[in-house]
Amino acid sequence: MEKEKQTFSPAEIELLKEGLKRSYKERFEMATRLYKVQQTMSKATITHKPFISK
Repeated sequence: MEKEKQTFSPAEIELLKEGLKRSYKERFEMATRLYKVQQTMSKATITHKPFISK
C-alpha cells in the first residue's frame, strides 16, 4: 500500500503560519462570522422575476 505524500505550496504554508499567529479570540470571531454567513446563506431563497417592459 502506497501512501501519497501531501505537499503544500509555499503560499498555502504561509497562510497556515498566518493563521497560527492569530489569538484564540480572533479565531473564534472569524469562525463565528463564517458560521453566521453560512446560516444566512442556507436560509436564503433565490427568486427570479422576469423583466417586463411597459
